[in-house]
Order: sequence, then C-alpha cells, then structure tokens
Amino acid sequence: MKRREFISKTALAAPVFSLFPADLSFISREPASLGKIEKRSLGKTGVMLSMIGFGGIIVKDATPEDAASIVKFAIDAGINHFDVAPSYGDAEIKLGPALEPYRKGVFLSCKTTKRTKDDARKELEQSLKNLRTDHFDLYQLHAVTTLDEVKTIFAPGGALETFKEAQKEGKIKYIGFSAHSVEAAMALMNGFDFDSIMFPFNFATWNVGNFGPQVLELARQKQMGIIALKAMAKGPWPQNADRSKYPKCWYEPLLGEEDIRMGLRFTLSHPVTNAITPGEAELFKIAVNMHENLNPLSKKEVAEIKLRAANQTPLFKYSG
Repeated sequence: MKRREFISKTALAAPVFSLFPADLSFISREPASLGKIEKRSLGKTGVMLSMIGFGGIIVKDATPEDAASIVKFAIDAGINHFDVAPSYGDAEIKLGPALEPYRKGVFLSCKTTKRTKDDARKELEQSLKNLRTDHFDLYQLHAVTTLDEVKTIFAPGGALETFKEAQKEGKIKYIGFSAHSVEAAMALMNGFDFDSIMFPFNFATWNVGNFGPQVLELARQKQMGIIALKAMAKGPWPQNADRSKYPKCWYEPLLGEEDIRMGLRFTLSHPVTNAITPGEAELFKIAVNMHENLNPLSKKEVAEIKLRAANQTPLFKYSG
C-alpha cells in the first residue's frame, strides 16, 4: 500500500477516540447464565464465543495431567474459544490430547508465522496433526508487523494462497490474522476480506500510545470479529525485574484482582468478541473466576483509567 493511501485511510478512523465507551450494540451478546461466561459474536460469522479466550501457551511445558485439568476448568466455565500456535513451544502437542474430548463443542483457532504459500501449507498440516483435528475453525496469519510481510503474504506464492486453498478443502473455516503494528493491521484489512483480527487493545496503549483506536474502528466498519490481546498487560518489564514467576509473559502483567478487572473491563467495554489472557494458568483462572464482574465501564471510570494510563509506559505506540 502506498504511504499516502495508508495515511488517508488511517486518518478516517481517528474519530473513534470520541466513541469510547463504545456502543456494544455493534456486537451480539449472550448474557452469562448458570455460572457460564458471557458469549459475544465473532463479527459477521454469526459464531458466538466466550468473552474470555484460552491462549494455548498456557499449556506450554505442562504435564499431560495439568494440561487436561486446565482445559477441563475452562470448559466447565463455559470457555469455548481455544487459540494456539506452533511458536508456543510444545503447546500444540499438549493441547491436542487435552482438548480432544471436547473438540466438537469448541471453536479452535491456530496461527502461522510463515509468509509464503509452501511454508504456510507445511505448518498448517503439522498443526492439524498436533491438535488431532481435521480442520481449524479459524486460521490466522500470526504476528504480522511490517508492510514487507504484508506484501509477501498477498503476492503470488504468498501465504494467503494456502489459506484460500485450505478453506476450499474444508481444513479452514474462517480466515484471520494477528498483528502487532497499526500499519500492518490496516494494510491487511484493506487488502483482503478477513473474518477476524487479533490485536492488542490495552488501557495504556490506547490512551497513551495512540495504538488501537484506528484499528478497532476499521475492523468494526468491516464487521470483523475482534479478538483482543494484552488486556491484562501493565507494560514492559522494568529493567532487572524478576520474571521467574511469570516466564511465559514477555511483558509485565497486571496483578491483583482489582487491576486485572480494570484491564479486562477496559478492553471488554469495546465491541470486541473476546480477550485472550496471558499465558499463565494462574492469571487465566483469575480472569475466568471474575467473569460476572466485568461489566462495561462508566464514563467516570473511563476518566479514571485515562489518568491511570498516563502514568504507564505502553507496550506499543503509534505516531502516525
């Protein structure tokens, strides 16, 4: 995409700042009932997913017994969205057997960091084997960051060709992507009719980093499913911080129920389908157990969070 075109399209999304708290009428919602978590629509697909998603990295390096236990905990709470990727160590191998008894009743999404057709095909087929399934409900380009990556993906022989072919073969139902830059996310959305986007929507990156509003607005306009990352992130790890308790978090997570609730409520006050928690089982359980207290923010609380965010260092910034 030409820079002038990109800037023009990004600028059109700027008014979203004034729309928060966003109107949740843009999504369909099934209220929590009988201890089960609220479900929300995945864009125009019509699929309803639990508003908290299970990040497969949770079972990385877990014993088979621990993997089975945390998956059962999730299922019992009404979690029906499980997301994983080959780059999460042995997570696919651990999640496959643990999820197998419940496979027909859940929405399974997977991702690939490969950008060419042949490499993406190879990784797709291996992931299907690892997860003991014949298809993925959603398959995503993983962590797209640069415009060069986008160009490769869309070019002849690019990864998107594998996605389209696999969809025709029934190995992929829906096509999506995750991105870690505004530029890549906007270019992807403007280049193909994706079903979903996975992107960081966080109280600090939104309010301090100018990172997220323009992406959310374009995704909403395109009626995409919006899967939120980093809702429970505080910011970058401080220098010399002890990371041993949360080795799967490359960022410093929010800790304590009050802070975690604040982070989740900020993100879920937007018209997103759900929020994927950090890759630590302890933090996932805390988020799930507070699901009945994740109501949308009031205007007063929005103002309070803006003040709080002003004292944080955001994980991502956008200067466009």
